[in-house]
Amino acid sequence: MLRCSTGSQKLDALLAGGIETQAMTELIGEYGVGKTQICLKLCVMSQLPKEQGGLEGNSLFIDTEGTFSPERVYRIAAAMGLDPQLMLNNVIIARAYNSDHQSFLIDGLFKVCPEENVKLVVVDSMISHFRGEYVGRESLAERQQKLNQCLHKLLRLAEIYNIAVVVINQMQVNPAQSFGDPNRPAGGHVAHACTHWVYIRKAKGGTRLATVIDPPSILESKEYFVITEKEIEDAPNAD
Repeated sequence: MLRCSTGSQKLDALLAGGIETQAMTELIGEYGVGKTQICLKLCVMSQLPKEQGGLEGNSLFIDTEGTFSPERVYRIAAAMGLDPQLMLNNVIIARAYNSDHQSFLIDGLFKVCPEENVKLVVVDSMISHFRGEYVGRESLAERQQKLNQCLHKLLRLAEIYNIAVVVINQMQVNPAQSFGDPNRPAGGHVAHACTHWVYIRKAKGGTRLATVIDPPSILESKEYFVITEKEIEDAPNAD
């Protein structure tokens, strides 16, 4: 089992060393908290040698919402003193246009990943197409069944090829909740198939608070970090 650094020492410490291989990590949070930025940074970090926190492999980004930005990957790599064009060339992009296409792309990973030495797979976001296509309670069971099939395939992929899989999930508000945080993951914790859940929310002073929820092998805790245009950096503790 290997771990891919996020570039933030505090975030890595929260995850007991970084994003785990042979496992699936779910990033949940509201729009604009930096989930995609973390994944873009991971696309660069995964290419580094193991002694530098990398996985010594390429990355593959399944984009369901048009969120992938080659310019941001280029800037992140340049800020780290790496060859930005080389780093960008080693990121495989797959644009999914509906849930069936997304399922088809996930099936193809079992062939593409070993051939292209892919060590990190990102799906941004996992639930988007399923939410848009399966509307209403009468289609909920079918939606969850197909969604769980995709997630279990990703988990098998991670285990077979020693790959780190990161999926992004959106948040939705529960208006009936009077106390506590009304936000909850769309479609539930897409999946019980996920190994780790990281809830990211905005905090004071432009910082972000990351909390690991119900971890199986690491302590449940939280850490603060900052997202800039180029980097993910540690931040002082704040409430």
